[in-house]
Amino acid sequence: MEPALDEARSAAARGEVPVGAVVVRDGQVVARAGNRTRELNDPTAHAELLAIRDACRTLASERLADCDLYVTLEPCAMCAGAVSFARIRRLYFAAPDEKGGGVIHGGRFFAQPTCHHAPEVYAGLGEREAADLLKAFFRERR
Repeated sequence: MEPALDEARSAAARGEVPVGAVVVRDGQVVARAGNRTRELNDPTAHAELLAIRDACRTLASERLADCDLYVTLEPCAMCAGAVSFARIRRLYFAAPDEKGGGVIHGGRFFAQPTCHHAPEVYAGLGEREAADLLKAFFRERR
């Protein structure tokens, strides 16, 4: 989770919501990204999507069945959909997102009968540090 937290810190330094993600295969980081929605003027430029896109390019495949995704915040429904379509093997996320999450909150994407692939999900890895980073970011802006 530490490389994902590094990406989240970099996102915060750019003025982005501090969320970071890394794709790992065989213990090696294949792709990493932080949120870039403001920088790219793109509401889909979430850390998870950027990391998945980069991993697919790097591995020359639209499927990441032997890869795991580490992300600092519970993915939203859009990102959960991308995780499913990419066939990510395991999803690890740090902080829950009661308002915008789509995995254990909100629409619970992977629990829907229309979901074709659900990864193994592990929540809470690095939760305190990720939550503290998010709280500090929003506290500074209010």
